[in-house]
Amino acid sequence: MLVASVLVAGATVALLVVLVALRRQVERLSAAADELGRQAVPLVADAHRVVGQAATEMERVGAVLDSTESVHATVDSASRLAYRAFANPVVKVLAVRAGAVTGLRQLGGNGRRAGNDTGSR
Repeated sequence: MLVASVLVAGATVALLVVLVALRRQVERLSAAADELGRQAVPLVADAHRVVGQAATEMERVGAVLDSTESVHATVDSASRLAYRAFANPVVKVLAVRAGAVTGLRQLGGNGRRAGNDTGSR
């Protein structure tokens, strides 16, 4: 019986030592969690602010892209209209000019013909 009492007392002392060590570890863990909370809350607030600014900038970029697309469409339409308006008359003017140059060469060109304008040999 004495041996059993000594063993129970020893087990009790060992259990108390383990409980004290466990309590210290819990206190350290609690302090670490508090420190993490103090550091994380400002970081999360900063991240939230940056995300808000990025969303605002994305809206601005979207508006600029929409305006750019509108300007591009307007310029493209004006370009097509100008091409249609000027292409046919310009081709006709160039054709008349080429015909006139050829006619003038034949009239006053020392007997040379159009197409034989290679100079003297």
